[in-house]
Amino acid sequence: QVQLVESGGGLVQAGGSLRLSCQASGRTFSSYTMGWFRQAPGKEREFVARISWSGTSYADSVKGRFTISRDNAKNTVYLQMHSLKPGDTAVYYCAAGVRGSYFSWGQGTQVTVSS
Repeated sequence: QVQLVESGGGLVQAGGSLRLSCQASGRTFSSYTMGWFRQAPGKEREFVARISWSGTSYADSVKGRFTISRDNAKNTVYLQMHSLKPGDTAVYYCAAGVRGSYFSWGQGTQVTVSS
């Protein structure tokens, strides 16, 4: 069982930056695909970014603004967010997965972007 704990959310003005972190427990972190998702009020959870052994991928809405990275020595995945927009306001979740299926989710961290 992998436990995930997100941190780094907060309130930021439009155009600002934040870096989210997700600390994972367990010894096989490096083998997992790690993803970031977000859920805005009244909307469904949506994919933001993913990192695996094969590389990274991003939602079109965040390409060029967000960067996902990982430090396997620290069991941590990051989401660096630049040029934030009010539309990026959401609860951000990290998730761990294998073979295309996510099996563990964090509790989420709130990101609020003011205009």
